Amino acid sequence: MKLSIVYHSESGNTEKAAKIMANTIHQMDGIDVKAMNINNIDENFINESAAVIFGSPTYCGTCSWQMKKFLDTSRTINLNEKLGGVFITENFIGGGADFAEITLMGCLLVRGMMVYSGGVKQVPTHFGAVLIKDGDEYQISKAKIFAQKFAKRSLELFN
Repeated sequence: MKLSIVYHSESGNTEKAAKIMANTIHQMDGIDVKAMNINNIDENFINESAAVIFGSPTYCGTCSWQMKKFLDTSRTINLNEKLGGVFITENFIGGGADFAEITLMGCLLVRGMMVYSGGVKQVPTHFGAVLIKDGDEYQISKAKIFAQKFAKRSLELFN
């Protein structure tokens, strides 16, 4: 099963989080994972993926306009009936992470995706993973747990 991680990153923090999640998922059996910046995507890989995680930095209390534009205009990418998840990076607590994740989730739902939040067992992620700047040890562990839970759910649904 293929799983894509699609992100937008300006400072490198969101890219680092995407790579941490990709490395975590890569260690699991039965999943071919690829992390890619919206400026350099592999459309075929995304279209063949059963699940896609989207990541963005926060700007003005929401996701980046670049990620929103990507989701609004990338019509050659089929997201319908795939499992979708989100993660956010922000510069400080109170930077709008929850709203940014909900904005992304709304885009995924409109594109026909099933949205997975990660739930509240073990370490709660409610909407998805959040890392402040490049994340401290606790935030990174939450991102890894989110990635593992997302990948496990993807296998349960599509394998």
